[in-house]
Amino acid sequence: MPFLSHISLPVLQDATYIRQIPSLNRGLQLPLKKNVTFFVGENGSGKSTLLEGIAEQCGFSLRGGNRNHNSNTGHRFSGYESALASYLRLSWTPRKINDGFFMRAESFFNFASFIDELAIDDARILNAYGGRSLHEQSHGESFLSLFNNKFETGIYILDEPEAALSPARVLAFMSVINELERGGRAQFIIATHSPILICYPGSTIYQFDEHGINETTYETTEHFYLTKSFLENPGLYLKHLLED
Repeated sequence: MPFLSHISLPVLQDATYIRQIPSLNRGLQLPLKKNVTFFVGENGSGKSTLLEGIAEQCGFSLRGGNRNHNSNTGHRFSGYESALASYLRLSWTPRKINDGFFMRAESFFNFASFIDELAIDDARILNAYGGRSLHEQSHGESFLSLFNNKFETGIYILDEPEAALSPARVLAFMSVINELERGGRAQFIIATHSPILICYPGSTIYQFDEHGINETTYETTEHFYLTKSFLENPGLYLKHLLED
């Protein structure tokens, strides 16, 4: 049973930019039926916007982190508040939880720097990230170090976690998800472009596009069938793309 069971958004009447996002501008009623939910769709389709709103409602830092890392407000971090959070209504079963983490691949460098700053005063904080600075590890190593050492119990909201991972490490990440969610200890909401990751068994996949947000299967996503088609006949695609 997922901790977060339902996400509601009314139709917005004010002149917010959310009205320009087709997947969100008609409001939504989004049930979360499984412990693992994927958001898929093109860039700009609203996936990250919704993730940010959920993360802020949970009290997580939009720069990445948990409630203890929350620096969304204040003059140093202006512009990092979610435009959607105040409109969202989240339903929890049986009660709201405060444990978890928000991670966005594009701001992971800043998060790693923030952890290094904290470690100047207390080096023990690095124990939660594999015992050494995330900057001293490769991008992929640092991502997996975070997943393996920091993820325990709670809700994990991840924006394109596959960005720094090789295919083999995407599979390793799926193993981390499985270990945590099968025991009911963790819930994952993940925006992704990975055709491997969305094959995770027993997950729910929501497609974001001009028609709104609709449940789909991994075989019918563009991520899966375009990748599969290309790998089966790369010469055909390359001939079409690269010929004069």
